[in-house]
Amino acid sequence: MKVLLNTGSTIDEGRLAKGGDKYTEDYRQECAVCWISPCDFASLGSPEKVKVTSKDEKHSIIVFTKCTDAVMDGNVFMPRAIWSNVVIDPDTFSTGSPLYKGNPVTVEAGEGEVLSAEDVVLKLYMGGN
Repeated sequence: MKVLLNTGSTIDEGRLAKGGDKYTEDYRQECAVCWISPCDFASLGSPEKVKVTSKDEKHSIIVFTKCTDAVMDGNVFMPRAIWSNVVIDPDTFSTGSPLYKGNPVTVEAGEGEVLSAEDVVLKLYMGGN
């Protein structure tokens, strides 16, 4: 399903990040998640996890799902953290900051491990195991 990804801070994401807790399970549970509208969630088969893929299809990440009325159909939300950074468009248009709103992505039911923040860095950015 093609949707628009919006990212931003949540209260708990900010609390955990500013508190130095980016490597905790609480941070993973808060930030490695994709908020999906009830209609889109049902269309995907009500999965526990989804695979979010960048518009160029070069990058993807498995995250937990959160079914919520807080997002509109055709849109998803992910807290602005390392998991969403995997799939947002890195182009900054000379501003020094990528677009955190309105990124076209593909979302599909996913299986596999939801990586910790440390494992995202090691496996996706540093090519480690």
